[in-house]
Amino acid sequence: MKPIVICGPTASGKTDLALEIARQTGGVIISADSRQVYKQLTIGTAKPQGVYQNELYTVDGVPYLLVDFVDMTERFNAGNFCKLAAELAARFAGKQLIFAGGTGMYLQAYFVGMDELPPAAPQTRAQLTSLLEKHGKEGLHQALAQKDPVSAQQIPVGNVQRTMRALELCLLTGKPASTLKSGHFFKLPDPKKSHWVYLDWEKDCLNERIAQRTEQIFDGMCAEANKLLKQGFSPDIPALKTLGYPQAIAYLNGALTRTKSMEEVILKTRQYAKRQRTWFNRYTQAQRLSFTHAQDFDIKKIAPAVLASASKNA
Repeated sequence: MKPIVICGPTASGKTDLALEIARQTGGVIISADSRQVYKQLTIGTAKPQGVYQNELYTVDGVPYLLVDFVDMTERFNAGNFCKLAAELAARFAGKQLIFAGGTGMYLQAYFVGMDELPPAAPQTRAQLTSLLEKHGKEGLHQALAQKDPVSAQQIPVGNVQRTMRALELCLLTGKPASTLKSGHFFKLPDPKKSHWVYLDWEKDCLNERIAQRTEQIFDGMCAEANKLLKQGFSPDIPALKTLGYPQAIAYLNGALTRTKSMEEVILKTRQYAKRQRTWFNRYTQAQRLSFTHAQDFDIKKIAPAVLASASKNA
């Protein structure tokens, strides 16, 4: 059967559904989550708890790949994901492949394609980091607006990594980053080659799930962040810019109260979920599963429906 791709906003149940489908098919899961790749980021990234068996990360006996393997100080991007995912797809060609994750750019790059752009340049990145430290994210974004107004309009001020990458491309190529795209960004995956499933929750219900999950993991995330800081990791490394960790660190440093920190995590997670919904809504070929109440999400019933639809459209 062609690969099954389970996508949707954070806290929508992608991991649970992927695991159930894998159990029913004897399949292998390839994670498309840009933050679960880090070895020591577990609680705040909602990384499924697993163990290594025969050098494969497994969750309840199911191979759950491309999680828990990147060092904290390393960078990981869509190009890395595509290369490794392709190698795993070839290795497990006889298995049902299930891609699951909320990093839309990774899925888009793998199933549609990505532009060949110059890699990050340490010297240029150092210059931009200095600009960020002096003028903040607003100043960084304003610099992008001057060089590439189109990209600046598309990238939120708060998305420092995307702003920095767009500026870096401007400086490295001498062209606006927005002119370097070939159109892969806007194309849809071929439904003959993969079966997409979009988990769509009613807004208030999803917001409640996000709040509940944040309350459940907050103390553990703080403990994890505290341990990493004591190990000598700087709060400025990209891994610790993962959603939730800056707020946890602010609480640990006394800059925010516990209540205020949790409120900020919930707010920013909801904002992130909104962006994810906007991204994934464009996949009109996807099997759309809509939920209005928590009890609607019964993976024992949903998994067979997904498999039946995937088989029908094979």
